[in-house]
Amino acid sequence: MLLDDVRGTAARLGYSPRTAEAYVHWVRRYVLFHRKRHPRELGAAHVVEFLADLAVVHHLSASSRNQALSAVLFLYREVLSLEVAGLDEVGRARLPRTLPVVLSREEVAAVLTQLNGATWLQVSLLYGAGLRLLECLQLRAKDIDLARRQVRVHRGKGARDRVTLLPLALRAPLASHLHHVRAQHERDTGRGAGWVALPEAFATKSPSAGREWGWQWVFPADRTYVDPTTGQRRRHHVHETTLQRAVHAAAQAAGIAKRTSPHTFRHSFATHLLESGTSIRKIQELLGHEDVSTTMIYTHVVDNGVTGVRSPLDDLPPAEE
Repeated sequence: MLLDDVRGTAARLGYSPRTAEAYVHWVRRYVLFHRKRHPRELGAAHVVEFLADLAVVHHLSASSRNQALSAVLFLYREVLSLEVAGLDEVGRARLPRTLPVVLSREEVAAVLTQLNGATWLQVSLLYGAGLRLLECLQLRAKDIDLARRQVRVHRGKGARDRVTLLPLALRAPLASHLHHVRAQHERDTGRGAGWVALPEAFATKSPSAGREWGWQWVFPADRTYVDPTTGQRRRHHVHETTLQRAVHAAAQAAGIAKRTSPHTFRHSFATHLLESGTSIRKIQELLGHEDVSTTMIYTHVVDNGVTGVRSPLDDLPPAEE
């Protein structure tokens, strides 16, 4: 089946499960849009027609349309091994240039005071280490180096590994949190559970590692589940919507009018480092950006607020009474 081929090819090429499912979604929509005709029967004009429908009829964003195009290109080039005439000329939608939302240091502190427990620790890592939402929630015990104050991110965006800093202020709270998580894992193991999902290749090579402490999630879910394939009783990591809702509620409780999401703390991390004199290259390394031009967006945020430029309004003479 075509969609199974898309999943299989994505897995073979090392794409993340989330990307694979997104590609399956768009390929399904592409095929249904053309009344279930096989993609081998379609060409570049049909791709353009599909993308136009997404824009004009469904009003999808430029980023969604670009993802749909990437999925269709993946289908033809990687799954079907077809070179379709004119496909290279299909242009990507132009993304609007928007500046990231950044909180002040006082606003970050205000949000954190509204949080506690594991949620406070998660948001502190987003801000203190510049992590993306899933990078934080998918941390495993072996990724935390308390002695060196390092956090290792495996297969972040673009399937790249990197090392970022672990704030000194989080070393003790994180050590305490890991102590409790390990105790929970040992209780799970004693009840015949204690498993976690492993990366596919490693699960084949060392299937028993799924019970080892190093592979356990730093932020495990409250409930266990039974994996239908292996029969193992496992814990997943905390679902991302849990943290998204907590951040939204905390920002509202703190009286912050800015649109605040977990990713806002990563933006704030980068901007505050830049304001304190950290080099743009070092920030690029910590964030895991492939191209420094992506990191340069934060220079525009800083330029808007800390250049010392005085508004001409402040130099107007006082109005005569």
